[in-house]
Amino acid sequence: MSHPNAPLQYIRRTREWYQGLGYGAPYQWAQFKDVPFTKPAKPLAESVIGLVTTAALYQESHGNQGPRANYNAQAKFYSVYAHPIDPDPDVRISHIAYDRKHTSAEDKNTWFPLAALRRLEKRNVIGQIANNFFGLPTNRSQRHTLDNDCPALHRLLSDIDLAILVANCPVCHQSVSLAARYLEGQGIPTVIMGCAKDIVENVGVPRFLFSDFPLGNAAGKPFDIESQNQSASMAVNLFCDATSPRTTVQSPIEWHASHEWKKDYNNIALLSEEEIAKRRTEFDRHKSIAKQQRHNQS
Repeated sequence: MSHPNAPLQYIRRTREWYQGLGYGAPYQWAQFKDVPFTKPAKPLAESVIGLVTTAALYQESHGNQGPRANYNAQAKFYSVYAHPIDPDPDVRISHIAYDRKHTSAEDKNTWFPLAALRRLEKRNVIGQIANNFFGLPTNRSQRHTLDNDCPALHRLLSDIDLAILVANCPVCHQSVSLAARYLEGQGIPTVIMGCAKDIVENVGVPRFLFSDFPLGNAAGKPFDIESQNQSASMAVNLFCDATSPRTTVQSPIEWHASHEWKKDYNNIALLSEEEIAKRRTEFDRHKSIAKQQRHNQS
């Protein structure tokens, strides 16, 4: 058994979860040996930074997407998008599997660090935030992510110098890791902010700021501006501090003194047979909704 202070092993936990629900062969997570690495061409204070997120723009007709909302497959999106950062965008994470027991998505600054980046911009730590932020779909198909989403994202980032990619759910971490690798190969330095250390490092990325928090809080603790500022600062500093690929920096910020929250996320061992059957039914229903959403957006 791993030490309670050790990072949660999301690959193992999700494998046990889906096998426990009766879905058979485990999902094969992306894994690479070689990692591309591009050094910044400009000083940080002169660079344009693009913010990449797996969050979705709020759509009133797509059900409850607010804080504490249940998983909402209707709110999923399937194409890379760009959207202005002004006025302050309304983005939500109801469509992805963040930790709904130990966090609530009430403070979007914990998973969408635009406000913290604005403060760094105001202090001239970074040159400028791109006029648009960029949405990256959460896609279990690695081939689709690599062949479709990554090139589409790169085309949208033509005017930026550096990219910060923020992950939320387990698959989000894989998607942004694949995107970071692609962007680095195209000459754009990247930093990932995330909470699933094993997934990101399994893929292999250039720079990674790891926060040992429940999923959905890669940019700091809820309603804690100090932690959000510190997280954003650590992320942008990684562009300069990292000298080689696979550079992981762990945030020193603690979620709580207790690490009990790590026992709960998708832990099939904690469920009764009745609850397992219920979760299987819910999952099948969400898959059906998501399939229809994909068809509608294609």
